[in-house]
Amino acid sequence: MLSRHIDPDTVIEQCREHPHKKHASHLGRRGYHQSWRRDEDASGVPKYTMPKVGLPSKSAYQLLHDETALDGNPLLNLASFVHTWMPEEADKLIVENMNKNLVDLDEYPAAGIIHNRCISMLGDLWKAPKEGKVIGTATAGSSEAIMLGGLAMKKRWQEARKKEGKDYFHPNIVFGSNAQVALEKFARYFDVETRLVPVKLENGCVMDPNDAMQYIDENTIGVIVILGSTYTGHFEDVELMSRLLDDLQERTGLDIPIHVDGASGAFIAPFAYPNLKWDFRVPRVVSINTSGHKFGLVYPGLGWVLWRDEPYLHKDLVFELHYLGSTEYTFTLNFSKPAAPVIAQMFNFLNLGFDGYKKIAYKDLRNARMLSKALDSTYFTVMSNIHRRLDTGEMSSSSSDLSVFNGHERLERRHHNNDDPTQYLPGLPVVAFRLSDKYKKENPHVKQEWIQSMLRAKGWIVPNYGAPKGAEDIEILRVVVRETLSEDLMERLIIDILGVAEALMGTETVFAESQRASGLHHPDHENGRPEKENFGNGSLESGPEQVGFSRQC
Repeated sequence: MLSRHIDPDTVIEQCREHPHKKHASHLGRRGYHQSWRRDEDASGVPKYTMPKVGLPSKSAYQLLHDETALDGNPLLNLASFVHTWMPEEADKLIVENMNKNLVDLDEYPAAGIIHNRCISMLGDLWKAPKEGKVIGTATAGSSEAIMLGGLAMKKRWQEARKKEGKDYFHPNIVFGSNAQVALEKFARYFDVETRLVPVKLENGCVMDPNDAMQYIDENTIGVIVILGSTYTGHFEDVELMSRLLDDLQERTGLDIPIHVDGASGAFIAPFAYPNLKWDFRVPRVVSINTSGHKFGLVYPGLGWVLWRDEPYLHKDLVFELHYLGSTEYTFTLNFSKPAAPVIAQMFNFLNLGFDGYKKIAYKDLRNARMLSKALDSTYFTVMSNIHRRLDTGEMSSSSSDLSVFNGHERLERRHHNNDDPTQYLPGLPVVAFRLSDKYKKENPHVKQEWIQSMLRAKGWIVPNYGAPKGAEDIEILRVVVRETLSEDLMERLIIDILGVAEALMGTETVFAESQRASGLHHPDHENGRPEKENFGNGSLESGPEQVGFSRQC
């Protein structure tokens, strides 16, 4: 996140005549923190400049503790894929190791050994070929992992072009317009042309491998296939993409590799869909990334990237590191890296094992199916597909059933034996939905974004956003079902979503009038953002067009 220096005097001047802020105290407008406790140590601390004299540690803690209380409840944050809870023993391990730097292998050899074991376990989980030497590294998250995977493909392409005496200055990379912003960051930061494949609503807003083929040529360094779209949770078809590229190679000689963005799906598919071929069983898959801090069930700050064999990681990208008494080999974008997240990942591997991860994946998908079925039969159209059976494509009554009667006064669950995710279309435990055409026709005054706002008033954080290029006119509400979203909470969520939809029905509501009013003035946000005009306006003249959740300035 980019933040800008704030001049307190400018903020004060802007607040003087503001209809809300002009009533605040003079000291508050001066940009000081305010403490309403008996301990007044923090009462005169500036917000935007470093205090000349520090605070007692208890006062500093209390000030920040109170301020962060305004954040949303992580348990009810259904917008994020990021994990928010670990057992007490894991928390203890993290605190014990939070001061260790993973790069200091001579000082912290045990941390390095645990890192190596994690790579080995992930390689086994992703069906590493026996004849190869799988290699990988921990990263700060999937964003860094994708950068490394993309750089490795670019370097291999460049070296191959040099040997053939061909131009190697115009690389491109192909992926769907549903890609997370990290993929576009790689292309822009490392001078690779982005070739976005528009998605189709009827295809679940994910890349169709057949559509991708027209974007591939001799300058294509690789295709990124997304195992778990952040829009709808759909898995893109890795095996089909590979077969099409095999055919292309037979016809033209072009050998195009695949990188799998498994930020979320690489920790779901092995446990829920063991027969799905998306990993190193597909020979054209040269690298895979994932986020340990998503369905790897670790706190934020951990990603992983693995290559199927050492030759896919060019030696020019690997640095021989002589540091603090040891010699190691590294391929990362940053130097220092905390050891605690890696140790927390190993804790989960040991504590849960394969069966534990499988049970959590099954539970998450079961709860997601419950929500999907409840919404699909009422005022919404569900765009995600994990509740639809493989054989018919229809919703099944063989998983947990949820029936809502008489304004949600009674919830009735009927549990059945068939809880196997392989009986349903594969995907993440994500529920993407929108207001049904019938509801919108009967209630034309209702804006879907109001549902997000009204759910936030009840504590739920459920985002409403536009679909990617190819389905731009569609708005999507999305719920990510994580380990902490229990069946009881899911029932409460269903009641609240349906209750909000019903409250907005009929005549135009007072809520609609309130939404027309201008928002409150918030100096910290408004003055802390960079000036948009300094970074272009998103036009082609000022830079490449960007799609996805994030838009170019």
